[in-house]
Amino acid sequence: MEPKSLYSAQTGGVESILATNRVLKNTYMLLSMTLLFSAGTAALSMALNLSHGVALILSFVGLGLLFVVQATANSGMGIVSVFAFTGVLGAALGPMLNAYMALPNGPSLVMQAMGGTAIVFLGLSGYALTTRKDFSYMGGFLIVGLLVGIVASIANIFLGIPALSLTISAAFVLIFSGLILFDTSRIINGGETNYIRATVALYLDIYNLFVHLLHLLGAFGGDD
Repeated sequence: MEPKSLYSAQTGGVESILATNRVLKNTYMLLSMTLLFSAGTAALSMALNLSHGVALILSFVGLGLLFVVQATANSGMGIVSVFAFTGVLGAALGPMLNAYMALPNGPSLVMQAMGGTAIVFLGLSGYALTTRKDFSYMGGFLIVGLLVGIVASIANIFLGIPALSLTISAAFVLIFSGLILFDTSRIINGGETNYIRATVALYLDIYNLFVHLLHLLGAFGGDD
């Protein structure tokens, strides 16, 4: 390889690493802010004692905002839309959190779910960042598992089988744990270069992991 070509390759490699590090830094910074904002809107929702019906409406609004985030991810409006999206989803958690907090050991369950979610996220993200392994091969399996879980969840709305509900939550805990590895790996290996989209992906992993972990803890805590 000629010296000029070698220099170009080395420069390109350094620029690629710097770009990846910028995406990582911006992603984790924005993720931290959106999680705090989401926690604030959840607390407000709890204080206002919003109903489960309102929470369902907010969840549908959040779904619509997800498309807005994707459409504006490459513009300045992306920041506004991602805060709107995470704020609405945080508010949608309020009624569920109030229901758990009303249990005798409710505050403990919520704190355990938060702590467990933090440990899983930090542990898996740390592993992906340290090893820099490519977990893209997990993508197909995780998507199929997610779709099967969603279909099973919809079916169980009509079936109302408690054991199936717990099985679905356990499966979702594993799936979203895998997605944390997958989404972090995509950032590290250049599969995702937009920090707004990366933030939303990790936020949804954390959000759903927390919800299903809380469900499991509530059930096995003996008060659900």
